[in-house]
Amino acid sequence: MQELDRAMNIARRIYSLGVAILLTACSTVSPSNDPYESTNRMIFNLNDKVDAWVFRPVAEVYESDTPQWLRTGVGNFFDNLQDVDTACNNALQARFSDAASDAARVALNSTVGIGGLINVASGTGLPKHRQDFGQTLGRWGVGAGPYLVLPLIGPSSMRDTLALAVDIRLNPMAYVYPVSSRNLGTALNLVDTRAYLLSVSSLLDDAALDKYEFTRSAYRQRRENSIYRSDQ
Repeated sequence: MQELDRAMNIARRIYSLGVAILLTACSTVSPSNDPYESTNRMIFNLNDKVDAWVFRPVAEVYESDTPQWLRTGVGNFFDNLQDVDTACNNALQARFSDAASDAARVALNSTVGIGGLINVASGTGLPKHRQDFGQTLGRWGVGAGPYLVLPLIGPSSMRDTLALAVDIRLNPMAYVYPVSSRNLGTALNLVDTRAYLLSVSSLLDDAALDKYEFTRSAYRQRRENSIYRSDQ
């Protein structure tokens, strides 16, 4: 309960601070909404090099040397943890039917699905949603603000960057101890996610004349669609 109260206090502070900053930022940003493009491009290029030298090779080894059934189980496990964050944010967005469905997914996959290793819920008619606190802020009218590229994390916005702190606290992984186990789990999640995106990154390399502009446009469209989707 103490951790929950602390997380809610963080959420309230982030929300208030985010609204104040975004109202100021939105009055000064350039028409492209990318006033920090030169810095963003520098970070984007750095991220691209780190990915090429570290993350992508590790992900390729993971994909080639790890059996498909094991990779599926790892992906299901971390998706199940992410469903907790999604359920909380759907509730905060007043999407109570989706929140109840998400909570049911967590309960079913965590028990019958052996700790989330098996995705039982999707086969029972409980669809997977993906919601985060940035989408929740957007749902209640907080603008995205300037486009940002974060070191190692990638494309974001002022609103979504501020929301990260809340999403971290809403993920059960934040409460895993000892810290070494938490760090190991986080690293495994990153590698598994990067392996899942190998085909997408290859397509991006082949298709995009300007990878930065392509990624920026794709990110914005995806975020807008996820926030302003029709109620189910």
